[in-house]
Amino acid sequence: MTINLDLVGKDLKPIEFSYTEKDVILFALGVGAGILPHELKYVYENELEVLPMFAVIPPFPAFYSFMDEDGFSINPVSILHGEHYLEVYQEIPLKDKVVSYPVITGIYDKIKSALIEIEATTWSSNKEKLFLNRFSIYVRGEGGFGGERGPLRHNIELEKPSDYTFSEATSPQQAMLYRLSGDRNPLHIDPSFSSLAGLEKPILHGLSTFGFAGRAIIASCCVQNNAKIKNLKARFSNYVYPGETLITEIWEHNPGVIKFQCTVGERSILCLTNGEAIIG
Repeated sequence: MTINLDLVGKDLKPIEFSYTEKDVILFALGVGAGILPHELKYVYENELEVLPMFAVIPPFPAFYSFMDEDGFSINPVSILHGEHYLEVYQEIPLKDKVVSYPVITGIYDKIKSALIEIEATTWSSNKEKLFLNRFSIYVRGEGGFGGERGPLRHNIELEKPSDYTFSEATSPQQAMLYRLSGDRNPLHIDPSFSSLAGLEKPILHGLSTFGFAGRAIIASCCVQNNAKIKNLKARFSNYVYPGETLITEIWEHNPGVIKFQCTVGERSILCLTNGEAIIG
């Protein structure tokens, strides 16, 4: 890979994204919604509501579009979504034509990997700021170029037993369903491609797992009111195979402050760590 550090602060091409109620429902199904009684409103057009985690979809093309900039030459197989931060400013419309404005906010040398951070703010067709996403993208094997190490990321200590535990199985077709919302990376469906990345078989999208965790928080802490999630962030610590069980443990710290983590039940490994959310 070649890296041009002058690209920090570079505005990427704006991303237009049109969606309808059908896309809102498809995303909800991709993150497992519809099984719990209160979740009918996320998958049925009668009194439909938008899950706040849908906000990751409109700006997602920025995850790959940065590779089109001069100064990057990257093998897509080496890319990992390391962390994600989402901030929601207001209720998301049921349908709209939105525009996201991504910018490269950091390029860091993690010795074994390069870390590229992209931040995207999304605006409605009425020129209202809807939400912000921050992608932390690791490029394996491309560190050691002499750049800044970047901010230290401390692990969140979770000492006492969780206040809530939410267990839910993903479906064997979960990744096939989630990819229809926009992330068509063959890593999540093509065994020959996933094997190139050293994986046993295709894996579930990290942002699908992120959506499952958000739903667990809504069900446990928000009196089933999705509008209460103001922001949500987590680190993708390990992969999940479609069909595995996600166990979300949730801690309520200060009023409105949530900490969480997700474990793959069948393998007893953490797949989401350093999870935090603000509700209110």
